[in-house]
Amino acid sequence: MGKAERPHSAHYGVRSLSASAAYPSPERRVAQAVDALRHGWPLRIGDGLTLLPIETAAERATQSAQMLVSAARAETLRLGNQRAAAGGHHPVFIRAAEALDVRAALPIADPALDTANPLKGPFKALDLPWLAEAEAAMELARIAGILPAFLVDPDPAGEPVSLEPTDLAAWSAPINLSVATRAHLPIAREEEADIIAFRSANDMREHVALVLGEQTSDRPPLVRLHSECLTGDIFGSLKCDCGPQLDAALAAMSAEAAAGGWGVLLYMRQEGRGIGLINKLRAYRLQDEGVDTLEANQRLGLPEEARDFPLAARMLDLLAVREVRLMTNNLEKVTALENAGVKVIERVPHQLPSNPHNTRYLATKRDRAGHLLT
Repeated sequence: MGKAERPHSAHYGVRSLSASAAYPSPERRVAQAVDALRHGWPLRIGDGLTLLPIETAAERATQSAQMLVSAARAETLRLGNQRAAAGGHHPVFIRAAEALDVRAALPIADPALDTANPLKGPFKALDLPWLAEAEAAMELARIAGILPAFLVDPDPAGEPVSLEPTDLAAWSAPINLSVATRAHLPIAREEEADIIAFRSANDMREHVALVLGEQTSDRPPLVRLHSECLTGDIFGSLKCDCGPQLDAALAAMSAEAAAGGWGVLLYMRQEGRGIGLINKLRAYRLQDEGVDTLEANQRLGLPEEARDFPLAARMLDLLAVREVRLMTNNLEKVTALENAGVKVIERVPHQLPSNPHNTRYLATKRDRAGHLLT
């Protein structure tokens, strides 16, 4: 058996769609699909065609003239005949003049390679009769942290991992999250602090909450939703304000604890507004070419905002927190928590001074993402 025929689904114990009793749960099918994408193995979503991720494809000799790319990428490729799309993350089905192998297809998928590979095509946009399956593929690519671009019905394909478009809803349900463990953790800002780790069976990311001060039921805590930012939180990047925001939030919660109150910092593993570390760094590279942070995500074919704020509501629920004073200038966080049943009794402004490297970034959050100044 050649490498292209690797029986991925057999490796996972997956059987055909007709073998219902032993077929894995929706959550497990999505987990298997994400793993397959990161390994470069093919997928089949519902009744759609077989899809091979271009960035990670394990079988480099595989070829196809048909590709699935984002609407933003199709626009860059000047496909004027594409159907109007809802946004840059929307899928577009295209066909090249001849079959391309993975190496030739990669510059079509990755905008960072445009300068070195300026000539592409010609391409033609095709009707997309399997829209739900294509949309699921784009979302799976985001979850896997890879470029949202696929060879369609490649030859040779290998045996694909199968799932349904509706499986994603079950996989991402916040109810799947649970507390894994809890420990005392004195930190520089506050010696009286506990750390609580949360885990979902469907996701390798482990989120944490820091509780500063003594948790009480009669005084709503000061709460901050902070999405992981390796470059800002750890390395002190000046391109964003994440590190200063994190430090200022902990300082405010420590002051709250000293006054008899308490605070909760939810540290969520949602790097790059939910697009992952590698794609965030790709976006940084595009920003260096002159686009803003939201435009960079669009050019990558990824959502401008993909963070899961209902996840934060589930974390608070597991901590028995029903009311909060929320530190944020982002009204989407307020709305998301309240829609999930957490009462926001006060929005506490959380704004830090700019520096020469993040002035445009902060202006973009204000002018295009609707963040408040105070």
